Amino acid sequence: MSELAKRSMVGAALIALALAAAVIGGYAFVVLVALASCVLLYEWRRLVKGWGFGWQVAGFLYALVPALALLWIRERSLVGVELLLWVFITTWSVDIGAYFAGRTIGGPKLAPMISPNKTWAGLIGGMIAAALFGGLWVYLLQLPPILYLLAPPFAVAAQLGDLFESWLKRRAGVKDSGTWLPGHGGALDRLDGLVIVASLTAAAMLAGWL
Repeated sequence: MSELAKRSMVGAALIALALAAAVIGGYAFVVLVALASCVLLYEWRRLVKGWGFGWQVAGFLYALVPALALLWIRERSLVGVELLLWVFITTWSVDIGAYFAGRTIGGPKLAPMISPNKTWAGLIGGMIAAALFGGLWVYLLQLPPILYLLAPPFAVAAQLGDLFESWLKRRAGVKDSGTWLPGHGGALDRLDGLVIVASLTAAAMLAGWL
């Protein structure tokens, strides 16, 4: 099986699991979020072992804040499920758009010292995909119009989160944060963008924008 096929199959299974838990809500979603948060913390602690107490605290916050954000978005917003799915769609669109734009177009590297495979074309492709698919969801569900404007900068923030995670791995001297997910690596590899987008969406709610 090719790497792309393996990556696609695992990605589709993860998407289906996340969508099912988000729609069902309740304990199903809480358990999934809690499990993901625990795995994130576990992988972070392995990466930063020996780096000092501050990094341990940072890892705790890195795992906790997006978990609380996801639960709050799902349960406290007037359009909780719809907004949560926008978070998912925007994050997934960034990853998929950046992956295919980067492989198809190539071109100048975004941050070659941190992540040699990432390109400016991938960054722009991720922004466009997030704006298109996130915007389509906003239009179809009549969500707050501010989300049209938030998708592109959130896409950039998600890719910055991806670069940060790549920097962590490079400093730790590992290729992937884990081996849980064939074709994807570990939870940190897969959820680095969602951590950022969920946290920023919750911040927008706190600011009264949503």
